[in-house]
Amino acid sequence: MSITATQVNELRKVTGAGLMDCKRALTETGGDQEKAIDYLRTKGLAAASKKAGRIATEGLVGSYIHAGGKIGVLLEVNCETDFVAKNEGFQTFVKDVAMHIAAASPLFVRREEVSLELVEREKEIYRAKAKETGKPDNIIEKIIEGQVNKYYAEVCLLEQSYVKDPDKTIQTYLNETITAIGENMSIRRFTRFALGEGLAKKESDFAAEVAAAVGS
Repeated sequence: MSITATQVNELRKVTGAGLMDCKRALTETGGDQEKAIDYLRTKGLAAASKKAGRIATEGLVGSYIHAGGKIGVLLEVNCETDFVAKNEGFQTFVKDVAMHIAAASPLFVRREEVSLELVEREKEIYRAKAKETGKPDNIIEKIIEGQVNKYYAEVCLLEQSYVKDPDKTIQTYLNETITAIGENMSIRRFTRFALGEGLAKKESDFAAEVAAAVGS
């Protein structure tokens, strides 16, 4: 497939890698930016990857309360130095991600936190549905793999589409911020609170309000 200059520049912005390396990565991965980022990290060419081994022990606990106090989020994001923790770009990232969590309701930060038992339960559900189609086993397993990846993208913060820019994931936004700031960063943990599970107005309605507020 043809790789455009826009794709190359976007990947360069996210990773800090050279133009030719970015073009090669996109070519090798069929133009998939997330796979291209992984390709560059594997080759040691992504700036975010080069910083990933550095210890991030400073940072910030940020919060977001939705209008009316119906939904609240506490979020810990780590960086390497107290100086960067006070950086406007870093603080904006923390605020943006807290707002995203309020709107998108992730359950985990990353897929490694999802228990094997939960993943296996999801696989069994997908397998049962797929068998009803009468497709051969090898096709069914591919379907299951795709469904599991979709599940991760729904429940894992780093793999969710960013509510303010659905063309990128939170992982992509994190990589961009690491590249811009020049320090390793890590989203460590979060807690999301929703008031009154038994109220007539569903939590999903509040989440929709948050998403609208974030997009405004």
